[in-house]
Amino acid sequence: MTAPPVRSKPRARGLGLDVPGICGPANAITDVPGVLVGYETLVRDAAPGGKPVRTGVTAILPRGFDPHPSPVWAGQFTLNGNGEMTGSHWIRDGGHFLGPVLVTNTHSVGIAHHAATRWILSHYGAAFEAHHLWAMPVVAETYDGVLNDINGQHVGEADVLSAIRAARPGPVAEGNVGGGAGMICYEFKGGTGTASRVIEIDGERFTLGVLVQANHGLRPWLSVLGVPVGRHLDRDRMKDMPTERGSIIAVIATDLPLAPSQLERLARRAGLGIGRGGTPGGNNSGDIFLAFSTANRMDLPQLSGAWRDMRTLNDERLDPVYMAVVDGVEEAVLNAMLAAEDAPTAKPAGHVCRALRADELLEVMARYGRAG
Repeated sequence: MTAPPVRSKPRARGLGLDVPGICGPANAITDVPGVLVGYETLVRDAAPGGKPVRTGVTAILPRGFDPHPSPVWAGQFTLNGNGEMTGSHWIRDGGHFLGPVLVTNTHSVGIAHHAATRWILSHYGAAFEAHHLWAMPVVAETYDGVLNDINGQHVGEADVLSAIRAARPGPVAEGNVGGGAGMICYEFKGGTGTASRVIEIDGERFTLGVLVQANHGLRPWLSVLGVPVGRHLDRDRMKDMPTERGSIIAVIATDLPLAPSQLERLARRAGLGIGRGGTPGGNNSGDIFLAFSTANRMDLPQLSGAWRDMRTLNDERLDPVYMAVVDGVEEAVLNAMLAAEDAPTAKPAGHVCRALRADELLEVMARYGRAG
């Protein structure tokens, strides 16, 4: 286990790139009041005859450690379904979920679900003991088997619980942390990235935040703010990747009052955000997106009365919110790549997945007049 590193590399805005939109103070999903993020990162170099371990768990707590079981309204969308997000069926039908959102690797979904259930039963113990309630955790995944001994199933229940307990507000570590530790993006080292946007509607200020686990794309596809960067940075490619074999999870949080149908439409726009980066949503990619709102606080429906009142935004005012999602997802992916560090491969062994170099990126951007 390793602690999330202190951010030492500049993010997209820190490089002077003209990223659109106004961000919150941390430019992170935690800019949404009450939303916390925690990690458990597992890093072990390969022993003789073994494979390196580069994996972990990312935990997003929509209502932090509030002991009252209050679900959040939510919407879910799948651009390409070669992946998993548990709980999504009920989110699409019921429009809400309770508890943390966890993101890990493909072969750790089961243990993450088990641990999340245990945490929900413990954290909301009185309500679950007194009533016939059931936990349906949200756990999503992307495949890290190129850089991690994924079949070793190294993530344990204690690791998942540690990620949840580590959840904090404020700046969020990016790159090789949590579930993003072993991920690859456009054949560069990928991983965890985040961004936020501040939106003003009718004199009120709201925040929208995004967190991605970026593990998608082939190098020739890569575009940064409209510049075909991948065509120019074609060295150190992952030689055994003729087709895309990754995925991307995007989680969108906001304090803007929205109905589940509107949140589903927000989740759809994450597809436009990753599309700006160049991916078409490859056949082997699980491009799965979740959006939730902390507004319109409610009790569990099983413990509520017959009627419910909601405040929701007029659909005619949604365009700036859609743009915030698209811009935020695009920036979060770029932040993930810029924060990442080189990592050795597990299969095939003996290679290195290189991180995107800021100086090389800026050199290409300058050719197109986009370097700040």
